[in-house]
Amino acid sequence: MENVTFLNPEFFWLFLLLPVAIVWLFWKRKQQSATLKISSISGFKNSKSFLASLKPYLHVLRLLALSSLIIALARPRTVDISNQTKTTKGIDIVMAIDLSSSMLAKDLRPNRMEALKEVASNFVDARPNDRIGVVVYTSEAYTKTPVTSDKAIVKEAIKDIKYNSALQDGTGIGMGLTTAVNRLKDSKAKSKVIILLTDGVNNAGFIEPETASEIAKEYGIKVYTIGLGSNGMAEFPYAYAPNGKGFLYKMMPVEIDEQLMKKIAKNTGGQYFRANSNSKLESIYKEINKLETTEIQELKFYDYDEKYRPFVWIAGILLLIEILLRNTVFRSFI
Repeated sequence: MENVTFLNPEFFWLFLLLPVAIVWLFWKRKQQSATLKISSISGFKNSKSFLASLKPYLHVLRLLALSSLIIALARPRTVDISNQTKTTKGIDIVMAIDLSSSMLAKDLRPNRMEALKEVASNFVDARPNDRIGVVVYTSEAYTKTPVTSDKAIVKEAIKDIKYNSALQDGTGIGMGLTTAVNRLKDSKAKSKVIILLTDGVNNAGFIEPETASEIAKEYGIKVYTIGLGSNGMAEFPYAYAPNGKGFLYKMMPVEIDEQLMKKIAKNTGGQYFRANSNSKLESIYKEINKLETTEIQELKFYDYDEKYRPFVWIAGILLLIEILLRNTVFRSFI
């Protein structure tokens, strides 16, 4: 009887009648059997049989039967609820991520790139009903994973993001944005969104960021831009360590072309955000998650399992036992 609910719990008020019934039966207990009046019983042996002492307890069977009927009237039942969700108006999202060496700067912990990967992965988990793709860029850009609804693939792609010295270093914002637009231009989704993240200024590539933003606008793609990096100075990698493992770092000024990022966001109907700490970066992705909502249709299926029948059977059996005992073992001959 775990997780049982009652369809008609108001019938439990009938239990208030039980004390009344008990008092009435106790008061009428001596009138339940036929009586014979005689002048004296001195000639009879004064002994009370065991069965005779049990006869008053027949009323207990009736009270238990009444209790079972009350419970049955309250309609106990269990319910199994299954949900089915359907995305009615989905969103296609591409995250365009700067992969230049400056993303190894340590003003975020443990560095900008690792901090971003953790937050981006959480963002994917928060968008179970949308398709997401990943584009990375330096002086050139390429698609890490196309737009897909398979979140495991997207999260694995994000986890695999790392600085690659084989790529020509630099920050080609226009290249990254154009590649992201190319992944979304043929999308039939209700809304198309690019989250463009950079930690520097546009200094590479052959496509101007302004031109890329015009292309995004032409295809109805909204661009949210994020400038990643603290204010002032930060530890940047500037050379490989002598042992070939890791990098040497030194304090250098943080430079982010915020005017350009604001212009791209405004031109496409998006917003610009500045992430100067791990917590701020996390809050930015949460804010974007709230701004871009997906319409979901939820269907619930209820499977009820009625539990009142056993109580009806119990009540019937108890009444039958009482009737049989009253007309056999406890039958009066007077």
